[in-house]
Amino acid sequence: MLCATPSAFANLTLDFVTIADPGNPNDTVTATDGSGLSFGSVGYTYAIGTYEVTLLQYTAFLNAVAKTDTHNLYNPSMGTDLNSKGITRSGSSGDFTYTAAGDVNRPVTYVSWFDSARFTNWLENGQPEGAQMAGTTETGAYTLNGANSGVAFGKNTGVHYWIPSESEWYKAAYYQPDATGGDVDGYWLYPTRTNAVPNSRNGSASDANSGNFYRDDAIANGFNGGFAVTNSTDSSSTQNYSINTGAYTLSQSYYGTFDQGGNVYEWNDAVIGASRGLRGGGWNSGSGILRATARDMFLPTNERSYVGFRIASDAVPEPGVTVSLFAAGGLLLARRRHRITAQPTGE
Repeated sequence: MLCATPSAFANLTLDFVTIADPGNPNDTVTATDGSGLSFGSVGYTYAIGTYEVTLLQYTAFLNAVAKTDTHNLYNPSMGTDLNSKGITRSGSSGDFTYTAAGDVNRPVTYVSWFDSARFTNWLENGQPEGAQMAGTTETGAYTLNGANSGVAFGKNTGVHYWIPSESEWYKAAYYQPDATGGDVDGYWLYPTRTNAVPNSRNGSASDANSGNFYRDDAIANGFNGGFAVTNSTDSSSTQNYSINTGAYTLSQSYYGTFDQGGNVYEWNDAVIGASRGLRGGGWNSGSGILRATARDMFLPTNERSYVGFRIASDAVPEPGVTVSLFAAGGLLLARRRHRITAQPTGE
């Protein structure tokens, strides 16, 4: 049996923000899916990814554990669907290699809930290199052991990384205490710290209420003209509609996350019948899907050009410090904040 070893692709970093104010109440509004549920209350401090998991980060994961892609962590559409193309594969099974293509800080797409859980397991295990087995992708944050269907997979206790719960995701996106300038009930309707409908733009360093989603107001002013990337209502099979994470530099949530409204839907850990939860909407979503009241779900095996994920953690960073995704000897390492600097090859 091929044993897991420290990976040449390890020691990647991911920016986290601290989600404080433990013991906050649930939002006073309920989801519009008919469940009657409300969300947002979390009784502990935790951390969540500042950004969605990127093409470059997921490519490192694939190169570490998918030379033989036992559990189909790579979807060929990652390299062929021009609406979100970003990762290409070459070679044959047993010797596959993967290349991040184009703007590599765009979010990875075509990932199922199981793909996201296996990525999280890989982080939990210290980013090893080897076959998809116990100690790399099959145990860690979630005990999967080869499973590729079903929803009976809860987060294990005492882990450092996981797919956020619905309330963890919701709090990071919408909560701001009234005393700090938040809405009177402590929750905004949109994850850009406002109750006003955001603007659909192709990135913005000047508009604090904007995102990558579909909005057409029929006004010819350079934005809100349909898809954010093209400012057009026409869809194209050859247009890439995703955008670099953090491109809306002023549109972060109260805690400092970016793109929780638009760009790509994000998996959460909610079990809804035979499905897992999704939040936030994607590049093809209308503004209503970005709202706190909007709740969605997919079968956990589904993979789409507008679905990605972000990671939660118990490793709360100090101000100005980001937590490394590399765990050595059970100790989480911290380093000064920076983004991944590895240079992609290929396109």
